[in-house]
Amino acid sequence: MKIFPTDLRIGLGGAPLAGLFTPITDADAIATVEAAWEEGWRFFDTAPHYGLGLAEERLGAGLAGKPRSEYTLSSKVGRIIYEADTEAPDDQGFAVTTKRRRRWDFSRDGVLRSIEDSLRRIGTDRLDVVFVHDPDDHYEEAVATAFPTLIELRDQGVIGAIGSGMNQSAMLTRFVREVDVDVIMLAGRYTLIDPDGLDDVLPACVENDTQVIAVGVFNSGLMAQPRPSSDATFNYAPAAQPLIEKANQLADVCESHGITLPSAALAFPLFHPAVAGIAVGCRSAAEVHANAALFRVEIPAAFWTDLKSAGLLREDAPTLS
Repeated sequence: MKIFPTDLRIGLGGAPLAGLFTPITDADAIATVEAAWEEGWRFFDTAPHYGLGLAEERLGAGLAGKPRSEYTLSSKVGRIIYEADTEAPDDQGFAVTTKRRRRWDFSRDGVLRSIEDSLRRIGTDRLDVVFVHDPDDHYEEAVATAFPTLIELRDQGVIGAIGSGMNQSAMLTRFVREVDVDVIMLAGRYTLIDPDGLDDVLPACVENDTQVIAVGVFNSGLMAQPRPSSDATFNYAPAAQPLIEKANQLADVCESHGITLPSAALAFPLFHPAVAGIAVGCRSAAEVHANAALFRVEIPAAFWTDLKSAGLLREDAPTLS
């Protein structure tokens, strides 16, 4: 099944809408969604995990009144959001204080409850895609109960497509080869500075006609600016010095071609035949418009040739349409 049209290319990642690392207001979150719509982005991704349901609520508010047939919406299963007796700050990166908590649950009942809760929080009647979210330590349960439940729902027409979203490629490769998934969300493992998804999951996706949404294309910040700062992050942790040095070398080649590192990072994944599109997390309307402008920059073909000649990009990475 091809759930994503060939003109998808770029969509909005929902984690920042819930105050990832630093808080944002309801109004700013809704304005972010509106800006994405204005830019023509028609894919929106979220998850219960993001801000303990807050991202889903804010995304739903931003999409309220938009024609449901004109956009593709995804959320995830694997974590149940429930109410505790007392408020507490979230301990997993989101700047929220709430009575809500999360717990892992890949059971059939957990999947069904998670989807029902997501529909209610978003305020929609359907999810186009449902991803099994971060099952790194739950492979057996995901295969035994989560995926079969999603396959049943897909076969009934309740949801459009199924897959998994993870920060690693090895387990995603197993899912692509062993489970009837339609699409995967590959976070940070097919980027300009870390294209190692070429070793396993991307060939598997080509062989099995599975689409890929590439996310984390800036590797959590290392390539989000024309040059990385000394305290840049890679995969949400301080970047090692060799990675900062490589990012600066990439930036040198970018500057020699009159482009910037973020533009190159946004463009790179889309050359691969398995990649249907990318999603970019944004926390303000200004960030959406800035990323949309970076995405529109035309990257010279010679730039990719120079990267490979300099040993800064693997020879087997597709770089021409």
